[in-house]
Order: sequence, then structure tokens, then C-alpha cells
Amino acid sequence: MALDYDALRAQAMGSGNDEAVTVNTRALIDKVLARYSGEWTTLRELLQNAADASARKVTIRLHTIPSATVPVPQASDPSIRLRHVMLHHTLKSSIIENDGALFQSTDWARLKKIAEGNPDETKIGAFGVGFYSVFAECEEPFVSSGKEALAFYWKGDSLFTKKLQLGDAQSTHTTFVLNMRNTSSAVPSLLSLCQFLASSLTFVGLENIELWLDEWKILQLKKVVAPSSYLDMPKEINTRTEEGYMQITSVKREAAQIHAQWLKAVEWNRSTLSDKSTSEQSTKGTNSTPSFRAFLSRLAPGSTNAAAEKAAKQERALQAAISEDLMGESTATIFLHVNRAAVRTNIPPKFSSELERATKKPPPKNTVVSLLTASYDEHVASASTMPGQAYSMMDIFKSVLPTKGRIFIGFPTNQTTGLQAHVSTPSVIPTVERESIDLNNRFIRTWNMELLRVAGIVARLSWTSEMNELRNKLAREANSSNRKTIEENQISAILPEALFLHKTFTWNESTPARDVGDLIEDAFWKCSEHTSIDILSSRGVLPCSKVRVATEAFDFVEGIPQVPEPLLNTGLVRRLREYRIITDITISDITSELENRPLNAVQVQRFLSWVAHKARINEIDSGTVRALLKVAVLNDDQDGESKIVEIGQMTNILNPSRIPAEMPVPPTTMPFKFTRSLPKADLNALGWDDLHIVPWLRWLIDNVGGKKDLSPDQDITRSPAFSSRVLPVLSKQWEGLSISSKATVTELMSAHTVIPTKLGMKKPADSYFSSVKLFEDLPVIVDVHSVKDKMLSAFGVRKTIEIGVVFARLMAPPSYSEKESHSAKNSRWSHVDLIRYLTSVRQDIPASDIQRLRSTPICPAESKDGKVIQSELYLVSDLFEPDDALRRLGLRILQWPDGYRPTSAEGKFLNFLGLKSAPTYPELIEIMASSVASGDLTLRDRALAYLINQYHIKGYSNFDVASVQTPFLPIEGSEKKLQTPRGCFINERSAILGFDILRKDLYLHPTKFGVQANPPMFECVGRLLQNPPQTHRNARQVFAYFASRLTELENKHVQTLADAAIVPIKGRSDISEKITSSDSVRHIAPSLCFLGDGDRYADIFDYADFGEDANAFLLRCGSKHEPNTQELAAKVIREPARVYTALETPRYLELLRNLAFSWQTLKRNKDLVRDMRAAPFLLGYRELASKNAKSHALDDDDDDEDQSTVRTAELASAGKITVINDTITYGQFKEHLLAAPMEEVLEEFYVGLGSSELADLLEEKHSIGSKVNDQTRAEKLHKLVAERSRLFLHDAPKDNINHDAKWLEKALSVICVQSISLRKSLRGTNLSRNQAKSAIVKYERPAGFVLYMTVAYDFFEVAQGLTSLLLKRPKIQQTMILEMLLLTDLVKLRAKGYNVERILRQKANEARMVEEQRKKQLEQEQRELKEREAAWRESEAIAARDREQNLMPGNFPDTPDRKGADQVSRAPDVEGATPELVPKGFFANIGRRLGLDDRARSSQDNLPTSSTAQDQKDLPVPPYNDDQPQRIPPTPQPEAVMSPIQLQQTLLSAIMASAPHGSSSVTSTPSITDVKDTHSYCDSRGGESMTFVSETSTRPSVRVFLPKDLLGSPTKFPLQKFLGANASALNAFAWVVLNCADVYRVAINSVHIFYDVSGGTIAFNQEKALFFNYRFFQSLHLQAVQRKKPGDALVYWCVVMAHELAHNLVEDHSANHSYYTEALIAQTFTDIAKKIAEPSRPFSGPLIYVPNDPARNRTGQSAQDGRLVDVD
Repeated sequence: MALDYDALRAQAMGSGNDEAVTVNTRALIDKVLARYSGEWTTLRELLQNAADASARKVTIRLHTIPSATVPVPQASDPSIRLRHVMLHHTLKSSIIENDGALFQSTDWARLKKIAEGNPDETKIGAFGVGFYSVFAECEEPFVSSGKEALAFYWKGDSLFTKKLQLGDAQSTHTTFVLNMRNTSSAVPSLLSLCQFLASSLTFVGLENIELWLDEWKILQLKKVVAPSSYLDMPKEINTRTEEGYMQITSVKREAAQIHAQWLKAVEWNRSTLSDKSTSEQSTKGTNSTPSFRAFLSRLAPGSTNAAAEKAAKQERALQAAISEDLMGESTATIFLHVNRAAVRTNIPPKFSSELERATKKPPPKNTVVSLLTASYDEHVASASTMPGQAYSMMDIFKSVLPTKGRIFIGFPTNQTTGLQAHVSTPSVIPTVERESIDLNNRFIRTWNMELLRVAGIVARLSWTSEMNELRNKLAREANSSNRKTIEENQISAILPEALFLHKTFTWNESTPARDVGDLIEDAFWKCSEHTSIDILSSRGVLPCSKVRVATEAFDFVEGIPQVPEPLLNTGLVRRLREYRIITDITISDITSELENRPLNAVQVQRFLSWVAHKARINEIDSGTVRALLKVAVLNDDQDGESKIVEIGQMTNILNPSRIPAEMPVPPTTMPFKFTRSLPKADLNALGWDDLHIVPWLRWLIDNVGGKKDLSPDQDITRSPAFSSRVLPVLSKQWEGLSISSKATVTELMSAHTVIPTKLGMKKPADSYFSSVKLFEDLPVIVDVHSVKDKMLSAFGVRKTIEIGVVFARLMAPPSYSEKESHSAKNSRWSHVDLIRYLTSVRQDIPASDIQRLRSTPICPAESKDGKVIQSELYLVSDLFEPDDALRRLGLRILQWPDGYRPTSAEGKFLNFLGLKSAPTYPELIEIMASSVASGDLTLRDRALAYLINQYHIKGYSNFDVASVQTPFLPIEGSEKKLQTPRGCFINERSAILGFDILRKDLYLHPTKFGVQANPPMFECVGRLLQNPPQTHRNARQVFAYFASRLTELENKHVQTLADAAIVPIKGRSDISEKITSSDSVRHIAPSLCFLGDGDRYADIFDYADFGEDANAFLLRCGSKHEPNTQELAAKVIREPARVYTALETPRYLELLRNLAFSWQTLKRNKDLVRDMRAAPFLLGYRELASKNAKSHALDDDDDDEDQSTVRTAELASAGKITVINDTITYGQFKEHLLAAPMEEVLEEFYVGLGSSELADLLEEKHSIGSKVNDQTRAEKLHKLVAERSRLFLHDAPKDNINHDAKWLEKALSVICVQSISLRKSLRGTNLSRNQAKSAIVKYERPAGFVLYMTVAYDFFEVAQGLTSLLLKRPKIQQTMILEMLLLTDLVKLRAKGYNVERILRQKANEARMVEEQRKKQLEQEQRELKEREAAWRESEAIAARDREQNLMPGNFPDTPDRKGADQVSRAPDVEGATPELVPKGFFANIGRRLGLDDRARSSQDNLPTSSTAQDQKDLPVPPYNDDQPQRIPPTPQPEAVMSPIQLQQTLLSAIMASAPHGSSSVTSTPSITDVKDTHSYCDSRGGESMTFVSETSTRPSVRVFLPKDLLGSPTKFPLQKFLGANASALNAFAWVVLNCADVYRVAINSVHIFYDVSGGTIAFNQEKALFFNYRFFQSLHLQAVQRKKPGDALVYWCVVMAHELAHNLVEDHSANHSYYTEALIAQTFTDIAKKIAEPSRPFSGPLIYVPNDPARNRTGQSAQDGRLVDVD
């Protein structure tokens, strides 16, 4: 249980005394000082105080004590004395003096308080603990200021002060005297101290610091500040911080100078003396025992420590010289550059209050943030003023120079800035030790972050100012030299200064807090609208967005501003590149530069080399290359003439290995002199290809005739000399040209006069090789050398004479004159002579001549008698080779006088010209077709034989014979009928569909004729549709044929056949028609046909069987063995009455069940569902009063059916049928309802189709009685319902759950009322019924759902109402399950397999929480009682004193009367002995009145188990008569008076002492003494040894015990029977005992019930566990309790329980025991009266019998197995 800590705190604040918290001052200061880890902490704090007091000068004096062992030298040399002091003296005290404002009263007051800082927001001090750093070195500091002084001293661990008025001894300074706590501290390092003091002047207002060591002034520092100037703040820089809390109003630029003068003693390193002696000793040691490491170092290769040894030697020499002249003086001056920003703050009030709470002062309205850097000019000046002293200057000003910038809070901290600049702001809030910035507290963190952002903005302004200064310098230099552009030497002059600035503003990681540097840098970059900053470039100071980084040499584009190379490696440039503020030179930059200026010859070569290289390594793509080349322009100054060349127009380069360089080239070819030095791969990467022969030749030919730049000497068509130069170039490249290029060159050359001949320039076709000498007047080639004949032949130069000339000159008939001059020589050539000549020159015959030969008839054919017909010539392609096989086919044969050989040269040439060696397939087809037409069947057979034999030899297999449309194939059964290859088939079974079959002798050669085995499927389907089978046998054959080709059936065929009427069916066409003729045939579609016998639905569907093969075809076409649910549904909604008549009721119900099981599938068909909802096909039942009703009466053998009603079946639509979900209501209205079959699957089906449920048709009107006063039953029922509903819903289907148990627990309330009545009426009718209810669920506004219940509620009606809420469609079975869960105990449910462990654990936790709460309440009451007892004692003591003062004369305090009257006894302990107390008052002797005191009666003997009148005479029946004998105490004793508060506390102790019995067995304590005064009615020995057997069903339950000997008796006690018969009575007794325990607030688990068959023990207390005898309750009170009159029982057992509770205080039955018994009853009398007036209803449920539970039966004793059944 969670505690209310707020209430506890309020209670604590309201009580108790105020006590101050004490502080150990010494421990507090030590813990604070432990955080000051830095060096010179005390000096830093005192210097800070001086700065806050506006001091200008601070003097520090260190006083020493001489050494007790080393005497002071007597030399007069001050250097010797100073040396002695530094080496041997120790510090005595430190005196720090400043000339600042004197202390005021508030300052003195603050000095005495820890953690109360300076309230002035302009001062640095914040925490008020800085001054207490003096206690790190000084035990009792002393402070004087003006006319007052203050001394600190310790008393133990407490710090005290004493103040002194100085009077005349007052001073104008403030002095701090610090006497060292430890006087053995050596003189500190003077160099480190001087460095710290130098850094102290950096930002604070101090101007002069002096350091003294005894009488020597060791150091003097002076700071001078030059007049300041304001920086310009550009508009683009936002001077407001990110959070908006601060804004820079102005920035002043100051130049500060710090001058230092010091003694050389500062530079002296005292450790060199000890180092020297150590080194000498070490050297001696090494000479004797050389180390192994030294040996290895001598053997190791590489460099040695010679350089380090040399530097150490020089350092020792320098230190030796300094030690001789420690009084020598050194000086140094440093110049600093400070930008001081004035900042205005704007802090919200809430934020300001939080800061003030943390720092003890409000945040300042205005503050300052300073940035210290060393500018380049000041750095040079500093170096020039200290020649030869750089070493000393760097040592003194080591922490001043911003080589590693730090955060200053007046003085430097350990926090670095990340750049070479110091940042100072007095308003930053540090940690307590001032070593770093506080970034932990949320509000302080935000404040400090804003100040750091201001520092970043100041850094940005400083950088901008420095860059403007550089820009102005360059401008002044350019104006002085009258130059418009900036030269390289000007950039080089200011480059060192720019490099210095870059190093200054280089960002590094800050330490120890990285966030500090990140915040400053983040503000530096984000404070401007433009991230870009100005930097120095090769073109001057420009925004870095316009400056580029040259990652390589770009000497061909000089106008792009580039970062100078020395600046590239600076951190600032790296950061700019990292942020992508400055980028590398891009293609766009180069493109822009190329657009603005042309390139010279040198630059263009570099440009081409760069672009080509980048393109080749894929750094730029082809598009970028084209863009760069497009904007590049070359200014080619050749021979004094300027020629502009657009490089973007270039597409080719000249390859001298292909085309000589001296040859003219097109203007799109890059001049060779610019590409000569570039690799070919680079040039190709530019997209430039070699200038090929084809474009070059085309350009030469396109520009003939003096066009463009070609001269007449370069005209290939006119100049034989130029043509003779070009032809060898072409010939050299000819073999390397592609076929298309050769064709192009040939086309270009053949059309022009490019061949030099002896008759002039001729076209190639008009020219002849020099080898052609048949005629003298031919144009033969001349003056052409190194040219290949193959190329010239390709151009068309002829090696043979044109065929027309040959025909004209050689084959023409000779003239008379020719005959005379050439008598025999010029005789006419025959076709054989011509073929032989052409064969000899075949390779040189042009293609045109070959074509002419093929198209000219030049050969004769053989006659049928073998003679030659000279008058008629044929084309060579119209003739066949001389062959006998071809002659038998009647073909035209070539006439060849000599023997023809196909393999001879003439034969091959004739074949080349088209002479045929065999007829083609179409020619053979024509022969076969024409021969049949003419009746020459022999020729037809010869042609068929020739085709078969020569099919593969002559290549007939390549012919697509299937496409032939001419009939030429013989058909089986008809010699003269011919058919095409697609018109006949080989499979004889296809003849059944009317197809032609090929002649059988040709079956072996179907592929040679293109004949298929089967006709195409679509033709078969078409014929089947046109002519379906008419008989069963015919259908069997046809369908079997189709089944043999199932794999060929496509979906489109199946879809066509599925709905076609092709299946012949004999018999009736409808289920209502009779068979009129056995021969009547009708055709139906396969999709409507079912295969097989049809045992189930043969009466309503068509069935057929054509054999296994044929049925396979029908199945493929949509037939089924049985109809599916959709078909059944369609059938039944179309003809419901006929189907019902055919199937009758049982089979029709089975059909409906099939539809119901497939409802999820059926409802996807929306059209079908719509028809199903409208069709009257659903079967419903109506119960009629008429006993003789026939109609569709069902013959059910239900013995439970009421014989006065008759149930009839009707067909109706879903809307007219009601689903019965309330059988009780149905019994009331059954005659008026058409009910659906009471099957779950059918009910869901009917509801899905639109049937209404009975509950939806009801209109209910509830009448609720008045609310009863006691709602305990309602609360218990509500808790029970919430618990058991989880079990109920655990196994319920998820889709049927309407609400879960959590919703029910929150949304449902339970109210107990006097009565409930319900009126039910059917909607739309006047029928109504009244009914009394014990529980209903009703929705009420605004309470929600309410479960109304009567006192005697029925769990079934409760479950009925709950299931309607929890489930979407509740069933009676589910209601009964919930009823069982509500009635059955959890342990029984667990035995039945329910998972109730979680609920049992929850109940145990609840019980434990209740018990803890009860104990807490009792403890609280005890505390209150103790307080009241203390008050009572005090009042009693006062009263006693008053009585003593008012004694009557003669009455003494020690008289016997006074002793008895005034004696006051304390409350007895629970276990201790108590004085004898005699009860008095109304409740005195109440135990005797109820018969519970042995002084009133003697022990009772064995009591019977039944409650007869005779048996009850021996039982103590309360109340007893007063005249019964009573035992009077023989001698009255003095009565002890106990305070009521003490009494009440004692009673509470008795109640709290009650505890549960720790074992399942109770064993009586052995009797070792004779207890004579023990009352027999509570004697634990009478119970013998008990064992646990069961527990009651009450909530909470009570454990029940029985004697072991009873269970183990020979007769064997009937435990099961006993528990079953007494279950209700035991529960009632448990109810009485629990009410009594509630009265006394006794722990429930400490109350137990036991039963014995004999003995007089009513109850006993066994080790604080209370046991009560059921036998007495059964005899005395059971009947009254069952009659609901439990008053007497409650009084009786409350007294018994009080008696046993008193035994928790007093063990025996003494007067003390009686006193506490009656006190308990008196104290709780009101509660007992309330219980009697309005008791809870006795519980009468079953017992929980768990004898074998090992968790309860710990003794291992086993009882009889079984479970208890309530027989109440």
C-alpha cells in the first residue's frame, strides 16, 4: 500500500518542537576548500576582491623564516643572499594589500558569513566562499581596511571573529595578513607565480601588481590601455543570441600593453642544482654498473639523444649564468588586442528569480564580453621591442598570450575556448571552485550558454573587422600603383598576416567541457544571415562563397578566385570546407571562366589535357565534357593572323597513320598541332574520334568544283595528280573498312570521274584494268600506283568486256565483208561456246551482266524425241538438268550435245544461272493434281514415289506443305477424290465426326505430306455443337474420342462446351414430369449434368453415366459428380416446394445444413444472397394448439413434447421466421411464432439471411422496487461477477465477445432492490406476458448498465443478464456455464480445469492488505491510547496532590483506607502476572449469567449430537437463572483501579495477539500440572488432537477441524456424509463467528471451527488461535439462525470470543481474566448491538472440501478422498 508522504509531512510539521540544524564550520570549510584544486587559489580570490573594490594596484609581500640548519651567508652580495633565501628559507606569512575602496559595514558583515556572495550583479563574486580559501594556507587570517580590522580565530570546530577599531593607525589600503599554518613550506616557484600574476592583469581593472620576497622586489607589472574605437557591425550579423536573452549593443576595439620588469631570479630554475648532483651520482653509478637499457640503447639503430643532451647542456649553462646574477633585471612588453562588447540582457522574471536564487543576486541588466587576440601588427611590434628576450617574455606571458585560449572569469580558468583567443565575461557563473563554467543547473546553464553565444558573435565581428582591414590594405596598394586588378605580389605581401589570422580563428576541441567551444563556434557561424565569411583569395578579400579551393593545377583559368596554398591547411579553411561553405573549383566555375575569355595556344593544350584526363578517369561525364568544349574558344595566332577556333565545333582528330597530315581536312577536325602531344585515349574521352576515310572522302567530293577551302589542285575529279595521291590512301585503308564503309566509298567514287585513264578522267564503270586488251580503244587506267585491284574492282573498274558488247560483237550474224576477211575465225558462237567463255571469265563478270544472263533466253531444250529445236530458246532457270528420272516426270530438259556433268565448271555455272536439278514441291503437287484430272494415275504415282524417295535429298522438308490449298492427296475409300493436307487425317476415330482419312499406304509418311493425326480441336468442337450425339452409344464414342484428346482442350473450348446442349439424356426434363417414352431424348449442357447414380439428389438433378473415358471428358467440360452448394442454393430458391416435396423433411434439413456450412462462401455471391433472402425456401416450425393438425406434422418421438400441441413445418422466407434465443419467452409466445430449427449452424444461417432473433422482437418493460438499505449483497455480487467473468470470457470465441471483463467491472453497477417484475410483449402485436424476476440488467442514465437484484436472487437470471452484455449472440448453454462459474467455489473450479491461480493469488494479496491495514489501525489506536494514558496519569497525579493537601485532620496518608483507595496499578503485560482484578458494573458476572463460569456450574459431560428437548436440559442455555448457585469469593480483596486508557490498550493487545493456527493439526498440550481453576468450557485438552478436513464457502472462509481419533475409529466416521449433511449449518456457524470477529477486529485467519462428539469444551485458545465448537452451535442456535433470528447466537458467541481473547492476556481463569473479558464486552457493546439489529444474511453455500491439499494438510495425515456436494 503506497504511503501518502505529503500527508505524513504535514503531520510532522504540525507536531513536535523546532530544532535548528547545527553546522561544523571547520568541516564545512575543509569540504569547500577540497574543491579548489587549482594553484594560487588564495591569491586569485584576493586579487578578485581587489578588482571588485576597483583597486588599481596590488602589492604582494612574501615573508620568510631562515633555515634552522643552514646558516645565513655573511656576504654582502645581494645575489648570494637572495639565492640563500630561495634555496633554504621557508614561508612565514603573506601580506596582500590593495588600494581599492575600503570595507563598508556590509562588507564586514559579509566577510563573516559563508555562502553569502556579493549582491552587486556587476561584481564577479557570487557564492560568498572565495575569501574562505585563505584557510587553505592560514589558520587565523587578519584583515584591516581603513579604520577597522577583523581577526579570525577558532574555538574547537567553530569559527569566531573579533573586530578592532584602529583609530590613528588606520590606513587607506585594504590588507590581508595570512600567517602560514605550516611554516615549513619552501619559497614557491617564482616563475609560476609571476605567470599567474601576469595573467591576472589581462581582463580585470588592475593596472599595477608588485611582488616582494622579503626586501626584494621580484616583479612589477604595469598595464596601459590605448584609446579605443568602435567596430562596425554589419547588418547581416544578428547581434541577438539564440534564446533572445542577450543582445550586443556595441563593440569597442582596444589595444592593451603590459610591461613587465623582473629580477633574473624569476628565470632561475632551482631544480638544476639537484639535477646536477643527481646526474653526477648517476654517472658514477653507471660507470661501475652499466645498465642493460643503456647497453641496448647503444645498439639500437637510428638517432640518439644527442640533440636532447645538447639542449640540456645549453640549459644548464644558461641557468648557471643566471644563478650568478640573480639581481639582474629583465624587461618585456606585450601588446594585446581586445574587442570588448557591451551586452544588454532581457531576462524573463521567472528566469531571473531562479538565477537570483542560485547566485544570491539578480542577473545584470548590462554586462561585458571581451575577446582577446594578438593581431599580426601587434605581434610583430612585440617581437621587435624585445630582441634577444623572446625566451623570457614567453615564460612570463605564457598564460597571457592566447596560444591556447581560455575562459576568464576575471582570472583564467581551466576551461579552454577552442581557438587562439581568450574570452572574458564577469557575468558568467562558474562552479564554486571557479575552475570551470557551471553547465549543470538548468537556469545557470542557459545563462552561461547565452554568454558563450555572445562570445561567438564577438568573434565573428572581430574576424569581419580583420578582413576589412586586409581589404583596405590591398585597395590602398592598388591605388598607389594605379592598377585596377590585384597582382600576385600584393597577395603574397599580406599572406603572412592572413595566415596569422587563420591560425588565431582555427577551432579546436575545448577542454574539459567540449560544449563550451561548440557553443562559441556555433554562434560564430549562425549569427549571420549568410554563413559565408570573407577570406583572402588570389583575387583579394572576397566572400568565401565566391572563393574556390584548387585541388590541382588550373593554370588555364586564371580568373577564378582561389584560396592561396599556404592557407589551405589552416583549420579555418578545413572547417569551411567541412561545412561546404567553401568548395573546390567546380565545372561551373571553369565554364564561367571559359565563357569570359579565350584561350591561347598554350592554354588550350593544357585545357584539352585536363578535360581529356578527367573524362578518361570518369570524374566528369560526357555531357559536362561537351558543355566545357562548347564554351571554349581558341585564339590561334598563326603566321601573324588571328584565327578564332570554336573548340565545341570539333568532332574529329587527325590520325596520320590513316590520313597524312599534309592532306586537307574538314573544318570540324581539330588541327593536328594541338592534339599531337595528347594520348589517343584522352582524345577519345573528349568524344572526338579519328577522322575516318568515309567522311573525309565525302568532304573531298562534296567540295569539288572550287567549293569552300579546296583549291583546283585538290579537286579529285579534275586533278589526276591529286587523284593519284588519294587513291593510294584509300587503298591502304580499304581492308580495314567495314562492309558499309566500303559500300559508301564505292558509292562516292563510282558516281564521279575519279579514275585517271589514257582517255582522261573517267568513272570507274567506264574504266578498264590495264590487263584488258580484247579491244584497242578501251579507257585503261594509267599513272596509278600502290592501289589494290580489289578496291578498283569494287569501284566498278572492269576486268571483262560488257556482256552487251559481247552479244553485239561476238554473237551477232557476221556481215559479208567480215565473212570475207574472217572466213572461218569469226563463225557464229553456239550456246555451249558462250557458256564456256563466260565460265572462263566468271570471277570478273559484273553483277549486272550476271543478272542480264539470267534474264535472257540463251539455251534450247530437248524435244520429246531427243532432237534440238534451234528456233526456240529458254531462260536457263526454266530448264532442268538432263536426268532420266526428271524425263519420266515430263519436265523440260536442257539440250546439251555432249555428256552433261553437274560437277563440271560449265555445270556449276549453269546452276549459278538457275538451271534446276529437281522440281520443287509445288511443281510436284501440280503434276499430281493435273495427272488425276487427266486420268493419268501412273504419273501421279510416279510423282508420289519421287517425292517420298527424294524428300530429304532434294530438301522438300523445308517446304510448308500444310499451307497448300490444292487437293492432291488420295483419300481412303475413294481413288479419285483428292484432299489437301489440312483436309485429311490419320486417326480413324476422327471419322466419327465426319473427317476424311488419308490412304492407308501413305500412313508411314504423314510428315512428308503435312497430314496431322487429328483434326484441330476447334473444328471437332464445332462439329460436335452442330451435330450432338443422339444416342447413348453414339455419345459414348464421341465423348470417348474427345477424352483421348483432353490435353488439347483449351479453356475457350471448355467454356463453349460447358453451356452447350450436347449431352443426350433419356427420361423427364423436369422433376415433376413423368417419363412418357423410353426413346425420348433431350440434350443438356455438361455443366448441368451430374455423373453417376445420384443417390442423394437424383430426384432434382440430371445424372448420366457414359463410361470412364467419356465421363472424364464431361468432367473437363463442367460436369460434376455432385452439385455444389451454390447449385443447390440456386435450385432450392428457384423451386423450393418441388425440392421439398421430392426430398421430404429429413433430407431437406440436411440440404439446409449443407447450405449453412457453406454460408461464408455463398454470401460472396451478392445476387444469389439477394435471391435467397427473398425466396420462401427456409424450413420453419410452428407449434399449434390443435392436437389433430396434419399439414406438415413431424413424426418426432420426443417423449418430452407436450401432447397438447402439434409442431408443423412450413417453408417461408427468412424475414418470416424467428430464431429462438430465449426458450422461456418462446414457451410464452410459441403459438404466434414460426421458429427456426434449434440448431446453432442453422440459426446463424437464418440470421445471415435476415431472420430476426426472438430477443429483438421483444419489448420489455421493467418494474423495479425500492432500494434496500443494506447493499452488502450487491457489493459481494459485483465483486463475484467481476472475478468470474474473466473465467467465462477466457474460453469464449473472440468474434462473439461484445465486452471484456475490465469493461464490465467499470461499466456495471449492482443494486439490491425489494422486487423486480418484467412485462414482455411481441413487437407489432397485442400479446404480452408478466413475469417476476430476481435479477435483470438495465441501462440507466447516467449510471450506465445496472444489475438489479433482489435479496433472494437467482444466479441463472444473473447469468442471463450478464451474457447479454458480454456476448454478441448469447446461448442458453453459455448462460448455464456462467451460472455454474458463479455458484462454484474457486477450488472446485481449479479441480475442473479452470485457471484460477491468479484469482486465488489476488484474494490472498487482498486479505494480506486488509490484515496490514487492520494492524496499522490498531497500532495507531495504541499510540493514541498511550498519549491519552500519559494525560490521564498527569491528571491523576494532580488530583492526588490536591487530595493530600485537603486531608481531614487526623487522616494520615499511610492509613489502610488510603492504601486501598489510592493504589493505582499499571496495565498488566500480556505474558506477565497481573494483580487480581474484580469486575464491577453492568457487565460484571456476565460469564456466569451465560453459564460460562465454573463458579456458577460444574463441567458438562458428553453432549449429544442432536438437539432434542431432553438433551438440551444438560446444556448451558443463556441466559441462566439468577437463583442458580454461585460461588462467592470467601474474602474480599482490595480492588485495584486501572486507568481506562490503559485498559483499552491492554484489550487491543489481546486482540492483536490473535494469530492463525500454523498447522493443519491441533495437538493439545500435555498436562503436567493440576490446573484447578481452569474452566472446562474452554479447556483445550477436551478437544484432543484435531486435523483439518475442510473449509467453509463463506468469504472469507473458515477452516474446519475434527478429532483424529474420530476419523481413525474402527467404525470409521462418515466424513463425506457429515460434511454434506452439515454444509449449510457449518456455513451459518462460520457466518456467526465471522461477525463476532468483525466486532472485535480480530484477524479472520485466527478464527477456526472444530467439532467433537463428546465433551464440554465450547471453545479454546491454542497459541493465540481461537477454536469454536460447532456441536454447541448446532444444539443451541442453529434453528434460530435458520429462521433468520441470529440475535441470541451473536450475543452468546461474542461473549465466548471475548472470553478466549482475554486468554491472550491472562492464561488462567482468574479475576483478572474475568475483568478483561467483561471489559472487552463493555467496550464493543455498541458494535454487538448493531450486529444484532441489522445482521448480514447467513451464508448457506457449499463447503470447500480439500482434504488432500498439501498446502493445508501439512501433517501428512490423509483424509478420505472426494469432493463435497451441497445438499442444502
